[in-house]
Amino acid sequence: MPTLGQVLVQTQTQVLKPQQILVSSLLQLPMLMLEQKIQMELQLNPVLEETEEWEDTREEEEEEKEQIQEALDTPEENRKSEEDQRYEQVQEDVNLEELLPGDEDLPEPRMPVDHSEEKRDLPQPYQTNMSEHLLDQLQLLSLQESDFRIGEYIIHSLRDDGYLDFEVTAEFIAEVFEISPEEINRVLKLIQKLDPPGIAARNLKECLTIQLETKNANGKYAIPLRIFTECYHDFINRRFDKVAAELNISLDDIKDALAEISKLNPKPGEGYSDAKQNYIIPDFYVEIVDDELAVFLNEYKTPGLRISQHYQKMIRQPKKLDTETRKFLKEKVNSAKWFIKAIQQRRATMQRTMEAIVDKQRAFFEKGPEHIKPMIMKDIAEEIEMDISTVSRVCKGKYVDTDYGVYELKYFFNEGMETDEGEALSTLRIKERLKEIIAAENPRKPYSDDTLGKMLNKESIPIARRTVAKYREQLDISIARLRRSI
Repeated sequence: MPTLGQVLVQTQTQVLKPQQILVSSLLQLPMLMLEQKIQMELQLNPVLEETEEWEDTREEEEEEKEQIQEALDTPEENRKSEEDQRYEQVQEDVNLEELLPGDEDLPEPRMPVDHSEEKRDLPQPYQTNMSEHLLDQLQLLSLQESDFRIGEYIIHSLRDDGYLDFEVTAEFIAEVFEISPEEINRVLKLIQKLDPPGIAARNLKECLTIQLETKNANGKYAIPLRIFTECYHDFINRRFDKVAAELNISLDDIKDALAEISKLNPKPGEGYSDAKQNYIIPDFYVEIVDDELAVFLNEYKTPGLRISQHYQKMIRQPKKLDTETRKFLKEKVNSAKWFIKAIQQRRATMQRTMEAIVDKQRAFFEKGPEHIKPMIMKDIAEEIEMDISTVSRVCKGKYVDTDYGVYELKYFFNEGMETDEGEALSTLRIKERLKEIIAAENPRKPYSDDTLGKMLNKESIPIARRTVAKYREQLDISIARLRRSI
């Protein structure tokens, strides 16, 4: 007969605080969206105040705080009135004085650097980007705040083509928000119903299926939808006879379905993220100053933030405030402090990350793109002693202006291989060479992947046929049969 007992088990879990989630979400935002986020926070929180720049007022605030504390302190030997006792009881519940910024809360002074008029072309008219378009729709759904935050996180995790980043799974987001993956998938389904159809899909099949489901309100797309849900792999491999037999339909039906499917959009996000339509404002500038590479974070249009002096005066006169007002101020001051600290932490993390990238890719920034070296995110994560996911968020959608052009930060991360001469060669350089060879081939006799591999091997680049195929697909270059001209 089993006996009941107690067992002591030690486990290790990771719990993310709201402040950490805030910092994580801010890290994902490029500069323009950060400006919008700050303006939104200024509108929502009356305690938060915009300044021309971060002010250094430590000594004045410390003296003022001591004077206020002295005025509020009452000697123990004095008898307290009934009103004073009630006031002190409320103060124990809501201690507003502790919310006022101390030395560690004040931001460091900074001098903004304006690069806007230096060697820049005039910007093109701004077009609404994909994230803004989706967030506008998300706000109309009247979601609970928790669902809205999840939706916001998902939208900021979309790639430029509209697909959900493959690294951002439901399980990953569930860990961030400490809820079940089922809840994440529920919110994801809501986002997938937004415009444009097929947005936030995880693969091509899901993207096109969502579009077909949207169009199938009158049943016109029933056959194409059945093809995708029941015979997808046979269809994409053009085994049409097998599809017709499986679904008991004619080849003419398949021909009509193929015509309708060809009208679908395999990359629903491209219309909103066209770099030709949206002028890229870099998040960083890397310049040579006194023969040294210097990294500048583009913050010229990012305002300084502080807790409103008007509300600070109210906090310093707590006897004039009722309980509800004190609680309201406590909530808003805490929120303002978290937001200011999150902005500061974002700045520090981005600066450290970019400086580490420059240090690892020094030859690129000094001599040009042909000198880029193999580098993975783990290298930078170890250098700055942070998690790889943090580096990924910093680099997502961020750009750096260099002497050789504007580059997305993800450009600098690439694997490499060692040549026969022992030289470390970046995959980017291998892809560029592959493009050059294909561009120069005879269009009537294009090279197969096997031939391309042998040609690169002759150039001391040890590469297998399957690797050539992978790089070719990443470059959006068709197989030899489809490249052949008549």
